[in-house]
Amino acid sequence: MSIRDKELKIHFKPGHVELVQDEVYTPYRRVLVTGATGLLGRAVYKEFKNNDWDALGTGYNRARPCFLKCNLLDEDAVRGAIQGFQPHVIVHCAAERRPDVVERHTEAAMNLNVHACASLAKEAAGIFLIYISTDYVFDGRNPPYGENDAPNPLNLYGKSKLEGEREILRHCPGAAVLRVPILFGEVEKVEESAVTVLWDRVQEGAESCTIDHCQQRFPTYTNDVARVCRNMAERALQDPSLRGIFHYSAKEQMTKYEIACAIADAFNLPSSHLIPMTEQPAGAGAQRPQNAQLECSRLELLGLSVEPTPFKTAIRDSLWPFQHDKRWRQTVFH
Repeated sequence: MSIRDKELKIHFKPGHVELVQDEVYTPYRRVLVTGATGLLGRAVYKEFKNNDWDALGTGYNRARPCFLKCNLLDEDAVRGAIQGFQPHVIVHCAAERRPDVVERHTEAAMNLNVHACASLAKEAAGIFLIYISTDYVFDGRNPPYGENDAPNPLNLYGKSKLEGEREILRHCPGAAVLRVPILFGEVEKVEESAVTVLWDRVQEGAESCTIDHCQQRFPTYTNDVARVCRNMAERALQDPSLRGIFHYSAKEQMTKYEIACAIADAFNLPSSHLIPMTEQPAGAGAQRPQNAQLECSRLELLGLSVEPTPFKTAIRDSLWPFQHDKRWRQTVFH
């Protein structure tokens, strides 16, 4: 899935220099990944880049030299990025995904989660667009939820993502919406994911701490989601009829307390200091669904799903850099 080209190179040998033409392979498939500096965006960018795609990632506050700094609220900037790169596929990962932050900074969150979607979708004519959405579009009272079940978000975050879905599909009918649950993966700091943030509580050890044991979650590895995105993108280039709403989720069901215990077990750490909290405290921030389990058979029937990485395997790979004694890995992993 690449094109062959010629490149002149100078070859040095003792006492001899020659100019030769080497064949090089240049990816012809181009993907634009928004939010490529974020938790999921980094995984998506890496997955495409490592699989023969020409990938361009955008970021804003955390844009680095290898990413394009692009304000998604600036329609001219969005238009310039798309027209300049001319991607075959866009994966829209950028969002304010922290429910409590959305409650506190509603206007900014709505601008990014809704209005930026409209701008992007308007410019995506003829381009396969994947929009990353959330299981929080459902109220969690009657799981599992299929793609055709009626959404009923409980918090502003879920409402903003649902509005984003509608803007995407209204302006770009050939787009795909991919709903996913709580995510974790390779983090730059443990606070970057609601899963890996539990690492500090697991490591505390000496002092007991309470952790939610009410809401059911399906922690899903970003690398798996990235592979699904690539599968969808590659299928869409062959079959333009691929569109609409899709669900992808890991299958291991856990409360946050059970997630913390699983992290402790993965790293051979004690968990006796972790106390399950079976009632929600008053004023606990944005309301979350009790169990928003996603039914994922549509992707599976199309052969586009991937087998989820076991939680303990994925969490080890995600949190290993935060282990104090790196030599410990040899005793646990082998």
